[in-house]
Amino acid sequence: MKKMFKITSPEGLHARPAALLVTAVTPFDCDVQLTYKEKSVNLKSIMGVMAQGIASGSIVEISAEGSDAEKLFQAITEVMVSKGIGEEC
Repeated sequence: MKKMFKITSPEGLHARPAALLVTAVTPFDCDVQLTYKEKSVNLKSIMGVMAQGIASGSIVEISAEGSDAEKLFQAITEVMVSKGIGEEC
């Protein structure tokens, strides 16, 4: 399962929004990856997400595999929109 998101946070995916996303996905069992500029990192790794250097306006792909992937995407979308981090493309 995959979804694309446009990062709308003025600062991009810096420490605070990255931490919010990592916290949202950590309880889920499925494997989840964030891909930006053809480089993928584990979305459960705050250092991996921050190392991507994702700026405002960037498009990222989030992919997940596992039995709870659908619920994971509900959580990601809710955090993205409610915290002003991004929007679904």
